[in-house]
Amino acid sequence: MSAKPPASTPQANAPSGASSARPSVVQLAIKEKAALYAAYIPLFKEGGVFFPTARDYQLGADVYVLITLPDDTQRYPVAGKVAWVTPAKASGNRTQGVGVRFPNDEKSRLLKLKIEEIIGSLLASERPTQTI
Repeated sequence: MSAKPPASTPQANAPSGASSARPSVVQLAIKEKAALYAAYIPLFKEGGVFFPTARDYQLGADVYVLITLPDDTQRYPVAGKVAWVTPAKASGNRTQGVGVRFPNDEKSRLLKLKIEEIIGSLLASERPTQTI
């Protein structure tokens, strides 16, 4: 078909092109604990993750994210939904991108627990993240 497009950021790679019924697939490799803290969205009951992208996403769009966590070679698949959009030129110099809410299932619950274990005490931090 067509060649794979270049990654929009060093961390996220989403296919471009016309929107279709199929969810986009994003590979998100988070290499550092601080980056995981900045990307994690604890405000979502099920958990969620933000990734920078210049691609336009609509709220509620299906997104399949393959997440790699710091010091872990396993990729965690998440079939989530876009629940946060930070547009280009957002106030406060926020990074353009989207937040994906994890589904309400056992695999996502375990992933949320694993992420919260990794970032530990940072969860109570006042440091800003990419979403709040």
